[in-house]
Amino acid sequence: MDGLLNAERANTMHRIASLTRQFDVIVESSALTINDDEHDPEGATVAFERAQVSALLADAKKHLVTVDRAVERFLDGGYGRCTRCGQAIAPERLAALPAVEICIGCTSPVQR
Repeated sequence: MDGLLNAERANTMHRIASLTRQFDVIVESSALTINDDEHDPEGATVAFERAQVSALLADAKKHLVTVDRAVERFLDGGYGRCTRCGQAIAPERLAALPAVEICIGCTSPVQR
């Protein structure tokens, strides 16, 4: 597998594990306290923190699916080709976004 994809997948798996631990800690700590965190002068409520970490975790899981699709394209020989137009994706774009599926031209709202 491509080194960039391998690193991207490993980083995403690490992020998922970290966010899962954070979520579990938030849930556990909220179960142990009976505080009215809605009026907590410290700022963010436990519910807000839980929702925020939950959203980040969902995004990381979606990204993992995208990375796994890129791995499949790599194994099938289609990695680095735009899934819309079939043109090569710029190496700089792949370096910045290893799991990207479309070229910069296809991201433009103006059709060429």
